[in-house]
Amino acid sequence: MLKFFRRDSGATPPPGPALPGGSQPPTTWRGGEGGGGRANVRVGIPRVLNVWNTHQFWIGFLRELGIKSENIVFSSETSEEQGREFGKGRGTVDCCYPVKCISGHYGELVFSKRKKVDIVLSPMIHDLPSFMQGHVQGTLSCPRVMAGPENIKSGFLKERDIFKENNIQYATPFVSLGEHPKVVTTQLFTALKDNFNLTHAETEKAVARGFEALKRFDEKARADSRAVLEKAYLENKPVVMVLARPYHMDSGIGHEIEVELQSQGYSILWLQYFPVDDDIMDWLFGDEIRAGEMKSAFDISNIWTSSYSSNTNEIMWGANVAARCPNITCVIRLSSYECGMDQPTYTPTQKTVEASGTLFFKFGDLDSTKPAGGIKIRIETIVHYLRKYSDEIMVKKAARLSKPAPFRVPGLSGVAEVFLPAIVGREAPDAFQ
Repeated sequence: MLKFFRRDSGATPPPGPALPGGSQPPTTWRGGEGGGGRANVRVGIPRVLNVWNTHQFWIGFLRELGIKSENIVFSSETSEEQGREFGKGRGTVDCCYPVKCISGHYGELVFSKRKKVDIVLSPMIHDLPSFMQGHVQGTLSCPRVMAGPENIKSGFLKERDIFKENNIQYATPFVSLGEHPKVVTTQLFTALKDNFNLTHAETEKAVARGFEALKRFDEKARADSRAVLEKAYLENKPVVMVLARPYHMDSGIGHEIEVELQSQGYSILWLQYFPVDDDIMDWLFGDEIRAGEMKSAFDISNIWTSSYSSNTNEIMWGANVAARCPNITCVIRLSSYECGMDQPTYTPTQKTVEASGTLFFKFGDLDSTKPAGGIKIRIETIVHYLRKYSDEIMVKKAARLSKPAPFRVPGLSGVAEVFLPAIVGREAPDAFQ
């Protein structure tokens, strides 16, 4: 449980701007249960784009500022109904389908009576924290994704200010989460000081708490992922890896294709949460590192030299992992309609995976249309090939590794095989809290 912010100085901050609703913030901020001011402010966050892999940062950040847990509200997952009810007539020109969907999320937070909020917080994330930092040239966000909040905002301002009419403050901080925490502190303090009546010192503490929460979540996710992989290895069962961007975990963006495979009895691992423990990395990449063929387990220069984009880098790394891990016998590649960042990666990821004998299936150009019949036929085809070739693939891939697998703990009964819902909470929305 994260601690709420409590001011450690007796100094009284200068009066701040009026809070939503017309009330003046109290002269002393108090965090935690029962506190006034921030504790009673409801903050809405659109569940879109890179919020999918940074949401724990924002939860930790806001909790440390004294926002109550129940007052941190995420929009629901993307759906056609959401777009029709809340985003109709507010779309803006953008070829990126996940960006277009933001208007429905904004509308839900603004107009929904069930989730009435005081502030809509929609960060423009310039670069991302990544386990590949130090091994690649950069960890930038897609430019369209980064600018998405400003793009979509215009649909709510084109005739009149919808946020102002509904007594809602709109905050879209430009933030570089892949930079040093001091940089992040300065960015968020500058952008949000008027919305939350912040001091620099408490912003610094909130940023630290946010990164702690994000790290703790990622470590838990990777530990659960390792348990899934270990159980599959000890039981000699195949695993399916998903290569996709974080927001494809959204049921309205990725269409739950991996869930269909889970229903057939196959464990699913998302590349973003694959375990990066030293023993596993040495098992999979150690031979090539010692032979001088790779600089590290996170070196992707063998298949991708322009390593500036964070999500793209991780997708390419996931292809390297899938090509080497014996129990990953199948890769599912998801991509949204006309994604310019994904298009150059199709060939190298497919070639890398298939060169190892691993099965590869791509679902490209995903948009609002969910062709249930077509997906069902594709799933049946994938299951057929998994059943027919998985044993052979596992034997051949294991023979290429000089070291035995680092899984030696017997009796892993009770480990959940369905990874994604346990971590992201598709069936349990409170997991975002």
